[in-house]
Amino acid sequence: MDEMIMERVSAEERETLIDELMDQYGTEILRLVYSYVHNYQLAEDLTQDIFVKSYKSLHTYKGKSSLRTWLWKIAINHCKDYLKSWYNNHVIPVEDDYIYDVKREGSAEEAAIQQEEDERLVHSVMGLPVLYREVIYLHYYEDIPIREMARILSVNPNTVKTRLRRAKVLLKERWEE
Repeated sequence: MDEMIMERVSAEERETLIDELMDQYGTEILRLVYSYVHNYQLAEDLTQDIFVKSYKSLHTYKGKSSLRTWLWKIAINHCKDYLKSWYNNHVIPVEDDYIYDVKREGSAEEAAIQQEEDERLVHSVMGLPVLYREVIYLHYYEDIPIREMARILSVNPNTVKTRLRRAKVLLKERWEE
């Protein structure tokens, strides 16, 4: 249904499509949102808002990109809008811990060391400015190609490459500290 123009889709078909999108991309969108807001409960709320917004905006989907790309663009713009909002800038949320869903074989010592390194890497990535954090996240955590990232972020592919390169340099500097 990606290529289909969504202008004349019945309400039932829209609900079915949004359910499929939530099943297929819900976890990805939640992780993406968390990478922006650093609070799991807030990320869940914003993810729900994103799917409501997507449902209401299905008629605007023209099939020029995949539904996934369209949905990611909505999610990223929604996150950026939230980060610029009065609420975000004036209300202090309670911190939460990022829950790792990692299962490894090996000794407890190896698992503890790996978890510590993973936490350090996540902390380093989350500490990057949004411009760099989003390209690192999309590229390494979601395996999104540069051209698709450019469409999602509404920038030139060379801009994505430059941001990735700068983000890697910043991460290397932080990692070496």
